Amino acid sequence: MSSDTKNNASNRDGKRSGKRPQPARQPDTSPPKPGLAARAAASKILGAVLDRKTSLDGMLDVEGGSAAYTTLSDGDRALVRAILNSALRHLPRIEAAISSLLDSPLPEGARALHHVLVVGATQILYLDVPDHSAVDLAVEQANRDPRNRRFAKLVNAILRRIGREKQEILEQIAKVPAMPDWFLSRLKAAYGTPAALRISDTQLEPAAIDLTIKSDPEGWAKRLNGVVLPTGGVRLAAFEGSIPSLEGFEDGEWWVQDAAASIPAKLFGSLAGKRVVDLCAAPGGKTAQLILAGAKVTALDQSANRLKRLSGNLTRLGFEAETVVADMSKYRPEELFDAALLDAPCSSTGTTRRHPDVLWTKGPEDIAKLAALQERLLRHALTLVKPGGVVVFSNCSLDPEEGEDLVARLLADTENVERVPIAAGDWPGLETAISPLGAFRTTPDMLPLSDGFASGLDGFFAVVLRRSY
Repeated sequence: MSSDTKNNASNRDGKRSGKRPQPARQPDTSPPKPGLAARAAASKILGAVLDRKTSLDGMLDVEGGSAAYTTLSDGDRALVRAILNSALRHLPRIEAAISSLLDSPLPEGARALHHVLVVGATQILYLDVPDHSAVDLAVEQANRDPRNRRFAKLVNAILRRIGREKQEILEQIAKVPAMPDWFLSRLKAAYGTPAALRISDTQLEPAAIDLTIKSDPEGWAKRLNGVVLPTGGVRLAAFEGSIPSLEGFEDGEWWVQDAAASIPAKLFGSLAGKRVVDLCAAPGGKTAQLILAGAKVTALDQSANRLKRLSGNLTRLGFEAETVVADMSKYRPEELFDAALLDAPCSSTGTTRRHPDVLWTKGPEDIAKLAALQERLLRHALTLVKPGGVVVFSNCSLDPEEGEDLVARLLADTENVERVPIAAGDWPGLETAISPLGAFRTTPDMLPLSDGFASGLDGFFAVVLRRSY
């Protein structure tokens, strides 16, 4: 650590140096520099995610999100999203870089300072932002905040050092797992250390864009510069643009759906003429799959607004379904169904490539609560199908507590339910995702691709259960 950085780090308030305390610096009332509002918004939203466990999607909602974000220009909003997504994906590494340049940890309660440093370091280490811009705006942001004003020199010293030694620092932090310790420990226990570290590394990359195709996936792969996946969907090559502008969108020839998320609806086999209920149905990707497979579908969700969105999505696709607004745990149909799909609310830990805030807004206690909820919902779902009827249970969690453990407990104490094993031979290219007991378990490090296509898919669990009487 250089002497100038050490001196700033240890003498940042002027009291430890033996010098007379300097007069408090007056707040900066000059017009803010261009770009400052975006950095301030990023710091504020980062604090909401890390300190108050607020959903990033909610904060970045254009209509109902954070005012600091919604009032920005389109370009500044894009920058804020890039900063936050990169910061949350790489947070342990960014924090390790900052800590390595401090003689002692930041003062207790200096969370606002932490967020300014993380936002600045993220731009220098992982984004195509000029270093001087990231540093200058972070310093100005510190000067304009009464909580951080006395640390402005520290911010300047730390971020300039990161800029000067960027490559060395990136090499030093490359082995720091990019996940919180609590979750990495659970992954190691479930999958082993090598697999857990692969999953951790994989989630550093943004998710690919996958499409579920009504028909002719090979043809649409050629039209859209994509590749056909083992799930039968199409993965697009990296592109910049609007999804609705792509060929086939307006005509309803396809819809966006991660490859893993498309698997559960495919596990029923033939659905022609069968009555199927899609529980927790919105936004409707799986509902559309069930309709495409020939089922007469009842789409149920407890949110009227979410069902409205589902109906709009189905209209674009030229599909129809009965929709029911109801709490599924209390839902009692007049006639039992032939099959039910329960894609249950979960911790979403398998979706960190597209939702990097998940591991920072949830903890072990959330997984336990959600697993208990899922078990109640699954037990109820089994009462909604006829004897001989099938329930597919799925979620986008990587944690066995929400998947394998839950199903094992249900099967152990429920006489009229049996597992229908999934055959690995039916899923060429994804054989390793089928467990010895015949359940689907995808992890983000699966599905390696080449030739310019992103690898990986969401972490998902899915199992097929049959009610025997």
